[in-house]
Amino acid sequence: MSMQPGQKRLLHFLGTWVINTLAVAVAVAILRGHITYESWQYLLIASLLLGLLNAFVRPILLLLMLPLLIFTLGLFTLVINAVLLYFVGALMRPHFQVDSFLYAFLGAVIIAVVSIGLNILTGNARMTIQKGPPPPDKKSDDDVIDV
Repeated sequence: MSMQPGQKRLLHFLGTWVINTLAVAVAVAILRGHITYESWQYLLIASLLLGLLNAFVRPILLLLMLPLLIFTLGLFTLVINAVLLYFVGALMRPHFQVDSFLYAFLGAVIIAVVSIGLNILTGNARMTIQKGPPPPDKKSDDDVIDV
């Protein structure tokens, strides 16, 4: 029995939400006292809100800041992520708080690193790391682009 496309999307969404929640929890643990939440329910809500902002608001911000992103070779993405994390803290205060933009920036860096690691470990990543030579079914001319 195969899964329907809607079920696959739901499972992917739930997996992403769990990974995002764990990444936010790691950031909270590392930056103890500077990013805080009252209960695990508020942590779940904050990570869901952060995920929704990343899905809908972040692409708009990336487009608006494209010249700055190009100039900084993409590093400005961390600032955008920090803005979104700080915004979640402002929206959910006092249940989920981020002390300052500096801690939002540090939290965004931690969340990005942990999320990338967990996505790679769970196979949820858009990229894969392959060790060793290419598979034997790959032909040598597969890398050529014909124009």
